[in-house]
Amino acid sequence: MRVDLHQIVVDAREPRQLVRFWAGLLGGEPVDRERGWSHVEPPGAVRMSFQPVPEDKAGKNRLHLDLRVTDIDAAVALAVSLGADARGATVTDEQGSFQVMSDPEGNEFCFVT
Repeated sequence: MRVDLHQIVVDAREPRQLVRFWAGLLGGEPVDRERGWSHVEPPGAVRMSFQPVPEDKAGKNRLHLDLRVTDIDAAVALAVSLGADARGATVTDEQGSFQVMSDPEGNEFCFVT
């Protein structure tokens, strides 16, 4: 038996808006589906789906995405222009550098080098 990662599903108050943020950041065309769902298939990556939920995000994510970039400052500028927020300063350690971000609904993700 083989298990494959099919998609990442994110709860969202406004799936149609959030999918456009992620499509702008990662590439791909946003697709709006029935029952309020949306998804994007970024080139070379797994599908990200956004399911409608009635409540706002509460608390810290138990899972987040690390997005590899060659230029953290440029990635932050793009993400902020699309509606994200930077959380704190860029951190550098023996593994490289990372910048914690939050998407327009407050879901954390990181840019890493």
